[in-house]
Amino acid sequence: MILGGADGASPLDVIAVGAHPDDVEIGCGGTLSLLAARGVRIGIVDLTDGEPTPRSSGPEERTAEALAAACRLGVVHREHLGFPNRRLFDSFEIRVALARVFRRHRPRLVLGLGDRTPLASPDHAQALAITEAAVFYSRLCKWDDVFAGLPVHTIPQLLTYFLTPSVPQIPTGHFPLVVDIDGHLERKLESIGCYRSQFPPEKAHVFARVRASAEVIGAMAGCGSGELLASSRVPCTNDLLGSLFPQPAPRPLSS
Repeated sequence: MILGGADGASPLDVIAVGAHPDDVEIGCGGTLSLLAARGVRIGIVDLTDGEPTPRSSGPEERTAEALAAACRLGVVHREHLGFPNRRLFDSFEIRVALARVFRRHRPRLVLGLGDRTPLASPDHAQALAITEAAVFYSRLCKWDDVFAGLPVHTIPQLLTYFLTPSVPQIPTGHFPLVVDIDGHLERKLESIGCYRSQFPPEKAHVFARVRASAEVIGAMAGCGSGELLASSRVPCTNDLLGSLFPQPAPRPLSS
């Protein structure tokens, strides 16, 4: 289901993948808002519609919330792939479905879940494996029967985000990268707040935890608020001073 924005084959610079609507907002919503304010074309792919959940009236409500959240972040395209919430498993079918999205939209960067979430949904760990496999499948040639002639696309960068309410532990073999989201933390919190069925007033503590986590991560990196991402590659730059002294983050457009 296409939730809004770009047509079915428009190029996107970045695609963020979540198991459910609200995963991306919680894990890397500030990063997406920052990039969108700089004119980057961003898409979100939810592997499931996230339903059923205790307080939601059903998929239509959750879909409307997801669209509102995407618009709040400046995202131009969102879709969910229609696989079942609570029963999400890494399989050939879902790997190919996500890889088809990558081949259609040809992103330079994919953001995916970075770790399992003990005591929370096991779908998150499955989404990690699915996303890694789909990035690989996207670049494989001699597979026209599977991909209906969609051209191969090599994704240069895969970064992962985290859903833990504290400072995440970076998985072994990965390297941290903090994104300065100063000026975009409020927009991130507003996007999470679009999910009224998931975060009613009695769950206001979620917003306090997201804010506190961003501020602690930012303090560790020397900025006001940050989001922690990770890469399987050691970060590399040919612009040392630009990396050490980046330009101030643009403020999101008021609305």
